[in-house]
Amino acid sequence: MSGPRVARVEGLPYRLPLRGTLAWGAQSALNAAEHVLVRVTLDDGTAGVAEATPRPTIYGETPQSVVAILRHLEPALRGLEITDETALNRVRNSVANNNTARGALDMALWDARARAQGLTLWDTLLGPHGRVRVSFILGIDTPAGMLAEAERVVAAGVRCLKVKVGRDHARDLAVIAELRRAFGDDVQLYADSNETLTPELAPAALAAMREAGLTYVEEPLPVRDLKARANLHAQASLPIVADDSCFTPADLARELAFDTFDILNVKTARNGFTDGLTMLRTAAAHGKRAMVGSQASTGLGTLHAALLSTQAEVTEPCELSFVLKLHDDLLDRPITFQDGFLEVSALRDCRLDPAKLARYQL
Repeated sequence: MSGPRVARVEGLPYRLPLRGTLAWGAQSALNAAEHVLVRVTLDDGTAGVAEATPRPTIYGETPQSVVAILRHLEPALRGLEITDETALNRVRNSVANNNTARGALDMALWDARARAQGLTLWDTLLGPHGRVRVSFILGIDTPAGMLAEAERVVAAGVRCLKVKVGRDHARDLAVIAELRRAFGDDVQLYADSNETLTPELAPAALAAMREAGLTYVEEPLPVRDLKARANLHAQASLPIVADDSCFTPADLARELAFDTFDILNVKTARNGFTDGLTMLRTAAAHGKRAMVGSQASTGLGTLHAALLSTQAEVTEPCELSFVLKLHDDLLDRPITFQDGFLEVSALRDCRLDPAKLARYQL
C-alpha cells in the first residue's frame, strides 16, 4: 500500500520588520525579514511548512526567485510518495545553488512526512540536548547602539553574543572592550568578520581578538583565499568558525581536506535537515566542534534550527535568539530564553498563527 503523495508545493512571501537594522560585512544590511513560507501539501490534505530566508548578498536569492524555483520543481515533485526520500532529494538537488529554497523545501518535506505518519518533527528529530545554549547576532552599529542592544537581549536571557566586526578594526576592539566591561565574564563573546580581513592583517587582528577575550572568530578571510585560510588556521591564534566556506556537504569535504577551521556553523536555512545532519556528523567524525546558525530566522525557522541544535554533535552556543530582533512573528506564542538557554522540548506546541500570516503576507 502506497503512502500519501506530494500534491502541491507553494511559496508565500511575507515581511516582518526588525527592531533597527542588522548590518554585517563590508556593506550588507537588513531592516526587515523578507522571507518565504514554503508549504508542501500531500494528497491526503497533510501539509508541512518551513521558512526560506533568501539573502541576495550571500546566496543570490530573492523572495521572487525562491517562489520561482519552487514552481520549477513542483511538477517533478508532484505524485512522489512522501516516504520516498531518495526520489524527493533527487528532485530537490536537480537545480544548482538556490540554497535557502532547497533547504526550506527539505524541511517542509520532513514536516509533511512526520505529520503523514501521525507524528511531529519533535518525535522524529529531537536529539539528546533538549536544553540548548543560545547566542545572539549583534550587528554593526554605533558603539552606543550595540551596547544598548546587547543590554536588551542579555536582559531577555541571552548569555552569548556573536559580534559582527570588519569595517573598522580599532572601533571593533573598542566595542568589544565596552561589552566586556558591561558584562564581565557572564557573557561569552565571539566575532564574525564575514570575510573582511586580509591575509596580511589577519594574524595581528586575531591576536588582538584573543587578547580581548573573544572565544573564536567566524570567517576572518575571504572564502576564495583557500591557501591563506589554511595557513591562518595552522597558526592556531584563535579558533576559527566555518560558515560561508561550508555552504554544502561538498564544501565541507574541501575544508576538511585543507584543515581550515575548528568549529562548523551549520544552518538549517540553507542546508535543511538532510544535509544539516550529514554535515554535523561528518564534522564530528573529523574531530570538529559544531554550532547551528541563523540566517536571521523568524520563529518558524528558529524552531527548525533549534531541533538541529539538540543533536549530539552540537557543542557550541547556537544562533537561536534572532526572534528578539523582530517586532512581531508568525508564531502563536513567543520564544523565550532563560539564563543563556532555550528549552527546545518546550517548543513542541508552537504553531503558525494564520491571522499573522495573513497580516504580513505580501
